[in-house]
Amino acid sequence: MSDGNVEAHREDRRLLPTMSILTSFVQAADSGSFSRAGAAVGLTQSAVSRQIAQLEDWLQLRLFERQGRRVTLTPAGRSYADAVAPALADIRRATRRAMVSDADRPLNIATLPSFGMRWLAPRLPALTVAHPEIVISFAARADMFDLAEDGYDAAVHFGNDDWPGAAHDLLFRERAIPVLAPGLLATHPIRSEADFASLPLLSQAARRGAWRDWLAERGIAPPVDPVGLIFEHFLMLAQAAAAGVGAALLPSFLIEPEMAAGTLVAPLPSSTATPGAYWLVYPPDRLDDRRFQRFRDWVLAEARSMTIAS
Repeated sequence: MSDGNVEAHREDRRLLPTMSILTSFVQAADSGSFSRAGAAVGLTQSAVSRQIAQLEDWLQLRLFERQGRRVTLTPAGRSYADAVAPALADIRRATRRAMVSDADRPLNIATLPSFGMRWLAPRLPALTVAHPEIVISFAARADMFDLAEDGYDAAVHFGNDDWPGAAHDLLFRERAIPVLAPGLLATHPIRSEADFASLPLLSQAARRGAWRDWLAERGIAPPVDPVGLIFEHFLMLAQAAAAGVGAALLPSFLIEPEMAAGTLVAPLPSSTATPGAYWLVYPPDRLDDRRFQRFRDWVLAEARSMTIAS
């Protein structure tokens, strides 16, 4: 090693406190207590206090104000904690991934709750038959999040191809149909699309304007407030409609069981394409994993077969 490299190496070490010190610092920053930090990292309160003093001497900064047994971060301490804590979390995640080989860990897939229950779950037996070597852990998530940060291989997303930092594969576009319970239809006959405006109109939380848009597209003046009860998930909305609470504008593929059983009926052959589409989103480097490649290919083939059938 050249003299220049030796000096650079020494400089790097000077800028890198030990993991034990940094971990104690982050725990103390989070808890506001050296005692609780010590309990979290397996050290005594005095050992943590010495580590913090060593770190302050190392940085030539005062990181905490001491107030009896309580400690609070100084502005410099808060700034340092905000920078160091995410880095330690990244190291823990990287270490966890390194300790579990790709062959041993499940694929972690996030899916929209209603999509997972009505589209994905019924198709999983075919996936198991085709690829028994793939173990998958599914989680219901309706929000956008950092796939790599949260440890997911992929997610099912509805909307546009706008998931930050992700590759997007189009699954299919959605068509919605206005439906209601047979009992409600018997007391409120639907002879034209305008008749829906006289019913309680149920909505899904993320699409509160769906009925207003549907009526406007048909030149129908909506009620003063076209939104009745609001439900977080489509399946809750479908159950309320089947119970006769009101009419619902629902994705056709999600209510096939209710339509087949007759608990929901579509009185008019009127469906409409909804804005947005369903996408499989994933970090681009996931394509390096053969198991994920097989899962992706299977999902895309299932979506393609559904599109062809419809």
